Amino acid sequence: MTYKSALIQQFTERGYMHQATNLEGLDETAEQQIVPTYIGFDCTADSLHVGSLVQIMMLRIIQKSGHKPIVLMGGGTTKVGDPSGKDTARPLLSDQDIEHNKQGIKSVFEKYLTFGDGPTDAVMVDNANWLDNLAYVRFLRDYGPHFSINRMMSMESVKLRLEREQPLSFLEFNYAILQAYDFLELRRRYGCLLQLGGSDQWGNIVSGIDLTRRVDAQEIFGLTSPLITTASGAKMGKSADGAVWLNAEKLSPFHFWQFWRNTEDADVGRFLALFTELSMDEVNRLAALQGAEINEAKIILANEATILCHGADAAREAMQTAQQTFVSGGGVSDGLPQTEIHADEANGMEMIAALNKVGFATSNGEARRLIRGGGARLNDAQINDEAKTLSPDDFIDGKAKISAGKKRHALLVLV
Repeated sequence: MTYKSALIQQFTERGYMHQATNLEGLDETAEQQIVPTYIGFDCTADSLHVGSLVQIMMLRIIQKSGHKPIVLMGGGTTKVGDPSGKDTARPLLSDQDIEHNKQGIKSVFEKYLTFGDGPTDAVMVDNANWLDNLAYVRFLRDYGPHFSINRMMSMESVKLRLEREQPLSFLEFNYAILQAYDFLELRRRYGCLLQLGGSDQWGNIVSGIDLTRRVDAQEIFGLTSPLITTASGAKMGKSADGAVWLNAEKLSPFHFWQFWRNTEDADVGRFLALFTELSMDEVNRLAALQGAEINEAKIILANEATILCHGADAAREAMQTAQQTFVSGGGVSDGLPQTEIHADEANGMEMIAALNKVGFATSNGEARRLIRGGGARLNDAQINDEAKTLSPDDFIDGKAKISAGKKRHALLVLV
């Protein structure tokens, strides 16, 4: 189907579309005027990971299509906790923790969006600005009558928790009401017309649309993206090493690049469409490659995704490091993630401790299992002895290469 607006056309052809309210009306509106659009991000960690990257790319398309992105930081809703997709309540964070996490998340968006005061410049706001000051009884009186308990009980996030006989606190039950109120406030303050989110947010988004229609008699829109999983069924955002963070302080650009380079063959075309800005003609060409040629597409995917997140220099260095590490028969590359260590600590350090030090194991037991399985290497030599210790001879020009399997490498660097 051909749409009038470039925005909906791109969302559709690149695979971002799952559900939408009044898609025809949204398409017409987007063709005729600037559509201020928001996505909310709760501050549960000090970085986002690639599981949030679809939403970030959607905001980028919003801006590049001539519309206005609104990044909503959940300084208020983080204090409640979104029950969507969770079997248990999220840990409650202090105000200081929330503020710390918010600062870490903010830096991600500066790479993908242009902020400013122009009509299509992105803005970042915090829902704590209005939620923290709500008067409880007045809020219940003014907005409580517009929410049906029957409808809220049928929402996916609530229904799944109850079906699994997992407790759902009244605190969490309020989350959908607060998110709906966010949409109302954003329309009033910024003229926001559209909320985007993952498929698990559909019920919350519809609640905001319904509340705004009831209270302000205004039509606004909602659109969700599909849940992104790999061809093997794994949830997007995780790797063998844990979460694939978007902040370089939590995950090096090399490991970020390597995550995309290791994409399953069946996912390459879809991920090129979702996570790069290559034309769809080029995406389709690369997706059609077969056999060993698919590696060309994976390298392009890794480069393009890393350029957006970390910049062209970081992408180039990551590719060069990978080529030296994997193509040139090993060796020590300065582009690998580095962990500094004092010489007196390094001399006699057990290999088990070294694996923990660089983050390839989270316990001595896990490090031992890695060694027993033949996955631990020191300077590309397989280590089979759990009692192996490091010596000064293992540090070449002050660096020792620690590896776990064929794809995880890091350097211990003497200081």
